[in-house]
Amino acid sequence: MQSLQLQNESLVEIATFLVRRWSERENVTVEFSDKMETKTRLKDNKVILTPIEKRIGNDFQRYRQFRTSLWYESMRIKFCKKILSNDHAFGFILNTLETRRVEQLGRKFWKGMDEEIIFNYAYMLVSRPQLHTVYGKARIVEAFYQYFMFGAFKGEIQSSHFERIKKAVEFAKKIVNESLEKKYDTEWLEKNVTEIIKILDIDSLLTIPVSLPFMKAGMVISEEELLKFLNVVSKNKEGDFGKIDPKDALIGDNIYDEYKELLDENKKNDKKGLTSESIGIKIPTAANVDETIIYDINLINNLKIKFRELKSGWKEQHLKSGDEFDEENYIDGHEPFFTDIKKSIKTRLIILLDHSSSIASNALEYKKATLALCEVLSYLKVKFAVYAFNTENRTVVCWLIKSDNMKWNNISAKRLTQIVANGSTPLAEVYNKMFPILQSKRPDIFLTLTDGEPSDPDAVRNMTKSLKRLGISMIALGLGPNTVRSTTIANNLRHLGYEKTMAVSRLHDIPSKVIRILDV
Repeated sequence: MQSLQLQNESLVEIATFLVRRWSERENVTVEFSDKMETKTRLKDNKVILTPIEKRIGNDFQRYRQFRTSLWYESMRIKFCKKILSNDHAFGFILNTLETRRVEQLGRKFWKGMDEEIIFNYAYMLVSRPQLHTVYGKARIVEAFYQYFMFGAFKGEIQSSHFERIKKAVEFAKKIVNESLEKKYDTEWLEKNVTEIIKILDIDSLLTIPVSLPFMKAGMVISEEELLKFLNVVSKNKEGDFGKIDPKDALIGDNIYDEYKELLDENKKNDKKGLTSESIGIKIPTAANVDETIIYDINLINNLKIKFRELKSGWKEQHLKSGDEFDEENYIDGHEPFFTDIKKSIKTRLIILLDHSSSIASNALEYKKATLALCEVLSYLKVKFAVYAFNTENRTVVCWLIKSDNMKWNNISAKRLTQIVANGSTPLAEVYNKMFPILQSKRPDIFLTLTDGEPSDPDAVRNMTKSLKRLGISMIALGLGPNTVRSTTIANNLRHLGYEKTMAVSRLHDIPSKVIRILDV
């Protein structure tokens, strides 16, 4: 089996895509934490996952567990009204009932998940503690969980306790089935948890010890041992899932192609050559950022409609002669014929975004506009990269938002979201940091978006000349609060050696201005 070399940001991208698709909620964010169990915070629209490397099994098995646990959290988002803490018996038992309820509801929508759920059950059973290692009345709760979820115990339980647990499990199954039949939700189940507490003869505030799969991180069990667990689980779950071949669940053919594709894509990205980190350009690392705040869907959709001719590769033009006669155009005194002309954008573009302190008051709208630009560039299949600069701890930092060999996606949007507008406009220093990348990539156009004058105009002029010698077309877009100010900025930039300067006073005009440069 191949080794899993997926970085956390790649996994966050995969997880974010899947959880939004499965839950049908677009503003959910995902992060990893090695300090807590996998959980969902409904109010925050956030899923916190156990790191994949902390799970049990080989690389492929860990990926499958990661994927299935994400499916469960997605179903909680979709179907749960509340999720309580697992720290105490009441919340632990309610969440356990909800796991079964959302599982059954989710399987109606995602019928291909059955083998993965059974496989995950086997590893859940492997990871649960032996009952003799759990002390006090918490052992009764753990035994209830194991019998309810797996139909089996790990270890032994007193016969008097077993009768209580069996009765509690029968009642729990009954109310879960009733909730499914009558379409009751979390709040109805919650009202019945007290009865389970009474049957088990425990306190609702009883502390439940944490039992996490990654407590045995790195542990690998043989296929023969795993198959034994799969046989137990598949047999005990036959009433819910029907007959599932444990060997098919063990192999996981339907997921391996997806996993292999991720590995291959990751290897390609590792071989791209010059990396940003190696030349002092940083990559924003926070994964728990809600990038949806910078999505202006109306702006993005309007731009895609506006430039759909470029997407199709054909553009209608009116000429003195052509394929078809246009009566209305002739009557209006315009060129009477129109013809379709093949258009394509082959320009390779690198964009640099000024995030100095002067942009702070309009930072959100600025990011919305630049994100819309990136969405449309991706839509038009333009090869482009995006960088940004600001100041951190009195040091100028150049950030990689998107490299030219990566697709524009929510990870890039997350990176853009977390850049803080701060500091001055040391363009020469930023250009110097980027020089190795620009020398290696040799884009057709290097576009700088800025709302201020550079700290050292002479140094910028020298760097501009050096970059133009590489065959790069240097273009600048001046941003201002009004037409006069933006035009003044653009005129000042013209004296720094840029081949072309433009002015924008309305931030949402940025995408159209840029794309018109490329429409050649």
